[in-house]
Amino acid sequence: MSTSAVHSLWTTAADPILKIDTPKIEYGQLSPTLIVVGAAVVGVLIEAVVPRKARYHSQVFVSVVALVAAFAAVVALAAGGYATTKSGIAAMGAIAVDGPALFLQGTILLAALVGLFTFAERRLDPAAHGNRVDSFAAQAASVPGSDSEKAAVKAGFTTTEVFPLLMFAVAGMLIFPAANDLLTLFIALEVLSLPLYLMCALARRKRLMSQEAAVKYFLLGAFASAFTLFGIAMLYGYAGSVSYATIAQVVDGTVPDVTPALADTMGNDALLLVGAAMIVMGLLFKVGAVPFHMWTPDVYQGAPTPVTGFMAAATKVAAFGALLRILYVVLPGLRWDWRPVMWGVAIVTMLGGAIVAITQTDIKRLLAYSSIAHAGFILAGVIATTPDGVSSVLFYLAAYSFVTIGAFAVVTLVRDAGGEATHLSNWAGLGRRSPLVAAVFAVFLLAFAGIPLTSGFAGKFAVFKAAAEGGAGPLVVVGVISSAIAAFFYIRVIVLMFFSEPRPEGPTVAVPSPLTMTAIGVGVAVTLVLGVAPQYFLDLANQAGVFVR
Repeated sequence: MSTSAVHSLWTTAADPILKIDTPKIEYGQLSPTLIVVGAAVVGVLIEAVVPRKARYHSQVFVSVVALVAAFAAVVALAAGGYATTKSGIAAMGAIAVDGPALFLQGTILLAALVGLFTFAERRLDPAAHGNRVDSFAAQAASVPGSDSEKAAVKAGFTTTEVFPLLMFAVAGMLIFPAANDLLTLFIALEVLSLPLYLMCALARRKRLMSQEAAVKYFLLGAFASAFTLFGIAMLYGYAGSVSYATIAQVVDGTVPDVTPALADTMGNDALLLVGAAMIVMGLLFKVGAVPFHMWTPDVYQGAPTPVTGFMAAATKVAAFGALLRILYVVLPGLRWDWRPVMWGVAIVTMLGGAIVAITQTDIKRLLAYSSIAHAGFILAGVIATTPDGVSSVLFYLAAYSFVTIGAFAVVTLVRDAGGEATHLSNWAGLGRRSPLVAAVFAVFLLAFAGIPLTSGFAGKFAVFKAAAEGGAGPLVVVGVISSAIAAFFYIRVIVLMFFSEPRPEGPTVAVPSPLTMTAIGVGVAVTLVLGVAPQYFLDLANQAGVFVR
């Protein structure tokens, strides 16, 4: 072979390597996430630099400012047309900026802001050694009940690290429903999950139960993440790409240039079906759908109640956003394969959550099973596979998240000597002791039950209507039956609060600071506004219901 031939071979092989495109990042379109990540990093620095006495106020200030600024950025992007006409793909194809992404990001940020107020609450427990205490352990690293823990309480230590952890979790949640390739999806999943595992272990009271909850959540979450990652590997093997758009084209058979290697794997439907099933399984775990729901009641019961409220609301919003995008953008060509499976999951989730909730005696476990039933109701909207299905799910998630945080904020108020009194027997006669708190909790329970004039009714009506129009009529019948079963245990709690005799040594209702009052007030306001006048928000969800492809 002559030297010129070798030289020409070498240059043709080398030419493509020289053309690595400079990464182009649209900082404006990614600003909501970047603001939150920046605040999380600042929070870590505050822990390192600021004296212990001043950390709490600095952290709360930074977190509130960041969440408000990030929400303002989302609103600015939506007003600038990025939810409709200008929607597109940012960050080298990694993140979609479109209607559903911005709507869900706005919901997550507002839910996180309301949740943050419950995190910062410091007036519910009596002061320990002259220091105000919050829901979190004085020193997370100390063994429960040990001398070092008692010394930390005496010294007035507080775990202010929860604020940067919260911000990191929110950052992951913002990217999760907007991810436009499978690797971004997986990284967002890890970024939102790891801080939640940690925060679950930080309860001040019932430390061992809290640590058990965190270990259960971590182990099961790690399994789910591994399934997701294995599914991503299989889909990559099938389509030769992790980009949503490319995978969708390969699934539909509309990919422009088919190489011999791609033609080989495209014929192998096992890779596609098993890979898609595993990714969807990982997302259903995060959503808390049956049969991937076993962690939910234990974690909701063991975690500090402010963390439970935040996690129950915001994680569901992020996970359903990601699930919608996977099913509607990546796998619309597989609709006939995934719809029957989702039918089954939705039916067992609705019935399972509603029936098992009847037997619960702990208010946090009851709300956990209620959240499983709600995951089933939302899945009915996902199965509709119509634009109305998307917008009804968006509306339901927005309505549900505020009711949930409000309900868990009320749970933090009812206390006895051991901390929160979560056993149902303690709630007997609460309506006579403190009518206002009981009335507010009753509003949230009626919203969960889907009673008219609450946001729960508007959300359920929208989801069931979309499902019926999408050809899932039998599913709606099961949904209505499950709602009736669920209404039984919500109304049982209301009857217990208002029509039972209070126990003489029963719990007291703590007087919260304006922070928790704001969280509960926002929850009630959103519940009533979305119930009485939902049309504006339904229209907003309708406009935001189109995925960019």
